[in-house]
Amino acid sequence: MLLLSLIQNVDIEDKMNNAPDSNYEIGVFIGSMLPFVVLVIIAYAIYRYNKTRINKD
Repeated sequence: MLLLSLIQNVDIEDKMNNAPDSNYEIGVFIGSMLPFVVLVIIAYAIYRYNKTRINKD
């Protein structure tokens, strides 16, 4: 998996310079932030689940 992630390393700055219009730049920005946001949401959901489970006991 590490090798695959190194191969897929994308240079966002290069994509921004070669973007056909501003909508593409917005899409690249959202696409680069989306995995981080999803991980934060999952972490918060796990935190809330464990917090309510502990408080019920």
